[in-house]
Amino acid sequence: MIKVAVLPVVSTSDEAARSLCGENGAERVYYPMISDVFLSTVEGKTDYSVIPIENTIEGSVNLHMDWLLHEVDLPIQAEWIYPSRQQLIGRRSEIAGEDGELDYSRIVRVLSHPVAMAQCHTFLRAHLQHAEWEHVSSTAEAVKIVSENPGRGWAAIGLTLAAEHYGMDVLRTGVTDHDNNYTRFLLVGKEPFQLRESPVRKTSILVTLPEDYPGALHQVLSAFSWRRINLARIESRPTKKRLGTYHFVIDIEMALDTVLLPAALQEIEAIGCQVRVLGSYPSFGSTAPELPEQN
Repeated sequence: MIKVAVLPVVSTSDEAARSLCGENGAERVYYPMISDVFLSTVEGKTDYSVIPIENTIEGSVNLHMDWLLHEVDLPIQAEWIYPSRQQLIGRRSEIAGEDGELDYSRIVRVLSHPVAMAQCHTFLRAHLQHAEWEHVSSTAEAVKIVSENPGRGWAAIGLTLAAEHYGMDVLRTGVTDHDNNYTRFLLVGKEPFQLRESPVRKTSILVTLPEDYPGALHQVLSAFSWRRINLARIESRPTKKRLGTYHFVIDIEMALDTVLLPAALQEIEAIGCQVRVLGSYPSFGSTAPELPEQN
């Protein structure tokens, strides 16, 4: 059985990994930090790493993107989209007033991962602006910490799965600012992903432009445009070599072995650009059923 490195148990990454691989399709190995997740696959302790890379509300997860581009050489083997449904989690006995209704004033601290907290900013400002907001390494860790600190008026933003795992109450569901909140995950590793198949293929590349070459980015995009190759995404990232220098991550809606794409990449290299293929891989849509939001 393949081994997959994932952020902590009952985190969003854990739930997303289960949706892609199935409950029994792979052994999930849990790590507290994203660096540990990446390095476990680099060092051969696991076959793949599950990486949350982009969110509907917050955009790219910069730290994870930088690890993928600068710290490791692990090809992308699959991508999939998973809903981010954040809940307010705590102990109802601590938070409810005498009438049984939630009394948010009793919450003195709320914990979560910074990306998850940013996804719930409107709710937090409306109901918990008085409380201390604390960032931790994952939503699962936030729920775990709250479970270990009874009687202190603490709450977490996390998943229903985490609340069930740690014996906590879901105080309010659907606290994200937008209903269409999704996270894009990457599966990275050295071997092609074979547990599932998809008719949709994508290719991701990193393009570094030549210095002092006016119009280079325009020429890069033209190489795709006149061939009618669709780009799903283009993002500039700092090269980390000098202020004001960037390279570009480009997601292409085409497999690398399609006739037109290799020629486009050759044209880009011919004008002096460096091209690094980050992966050519199957792409999966949302892998979880839609659930009605509750208030």
